[in-house]
Amino acid sequence: MATILITGANRGLGLEFCKQYAAEGANVIACCREPQKATALAQLAKEYTNISVFALDLSDLVQIDQFAKQLDGTAIDVLLNNAGVYGDTSGHGFGHLDYCEWQKTMSINVFAPVKMAEAFLPHLQRGTQKKIVAISSLMGSMTDNGSGGSILYRSSKAALNAAMKSVAIDNRAKKIAVLILHPGWVKTDMGGSNAPMESPESVKKMRETIATFALEQSGTFLRFDGKSLPW
Repeated sequence: MATILITGANRGLGLEFCKQYAAEGANVIACCREPQKATALAQLAKEYTNISVFALDLSDLVQIDQFAKQLDGTAIDVLLNNAGVYGDTSGHGFGHLDYCEWQKTMSINVFAPVKMAEAFLPHLQRGTQKKIVAISSLMGSMTDNGSGGSILYRSSKAALNAAMKSVAIDNRAKKIAVLILHPGWVKTDMGGSNAPMESPESVKKMRETIATFALEQSGTFLRFDGKSLPW
């Protein structure tokens, strides 16, 4: 039975990942900043006893280390770095950038996933699948950027892609596979109501891609359906 650690598990794609993996029979370690406010996740954990909910503030790197120690000895098959923030707010484009918000965006979208990979490397080495998944975005692609804007979010996802590419290379000898994954444009709080895809469809396809992803592909940037994306 696989063990999946999921960040940002309280809503959107994270909550759907928890639901689908739990329904499949996996042990789900669901992390979010304030579990006491995560009513949907709490309800899901009542329905599935194989979901364990933990508090984890990803902006606190020390807390990530402490959480890894708390789970010392646990074998993790898939580390799913799903949590992320958009950062860019209305009226704060170029010329009016919020640099404090930019720092927060980089902290959650870049520093935290890399720190999670470092802290949970021993747990992954005990696992069978040994996979790190970083939920990124096509908006992190410089080749694809033809519209500009969203400087905070775009730069954070581009940085995440670059960092995870290096994580993949640095850990190939340890047989750790790193997948950088674009979920598509999905109807979530971040994606908005105009998005063409629902969370269950996106997560189902991403899970299929994660399941078939092999070490030989480590460090690649893929779409939810496994198709390669431009850097």
